Amino acid sequence: MPDKLREQSVTQHLVSVLGYLPDEYIDVNIKAQILLYSRDNTLLHFPVSTSQFGVGNAENSFKTPLGVHCITEKIGEGYQSGTIFKSRKSTGKIWHPEIDQENLILTRILRLKGLQPGINSGQGIDSYNRYIYIHGTNREEKIGTPISHGCICMKNDHIITLFDIVREGTIVTVS
Repeated sequence: MPDKLREQSVTQHLVSVLGYLPDEYIDVNIKAQILLYSRDNTLLHFPVSTSQFGVGNAENSFKTPLGVHCITEKIGEGYQSGTIFKSRKSTGKIWHPEIDQENLILTRILRLKGLQPGINSGQGIDSYNRYIYIHGTNREEKIGTPISHGCICMKNDHIITLFDIVREGTIVTVS
């Protein structure tokens, strides 16, 4: 779908769900593996990788949850690119190619909270309790193809760019 049509579709969806159009939002297009950031007539596009297991909201499914979310926490400000995070805390280690682990959480974390009860919020399907993030990865060469265990992965320089401009509370649609 061309950018303008996609943006119109997203804005219509946000108005129907929220009752208003936020001045800043992120749209993650799973089919295209693209994240679109919109604020004050500025559009930025970043390639991403969503779950290798597909889409879904069930706990322990390792799938990327659909629907409307918001950024509830920004974690990692000021840390060096490649910083490895575990349980949302820096391990004090910086990733390098000799650390060959599957899809690490690197550099920055934008933690998501589902805003739609019964879809991505509530018992057994809660995005926040599932620890769904937008984050950097050590698998940058695979960005653009589904590789994650539910999160939305970005190249490390891209997550730094997004992290620096996005605000807590920003709406994130995943479709």
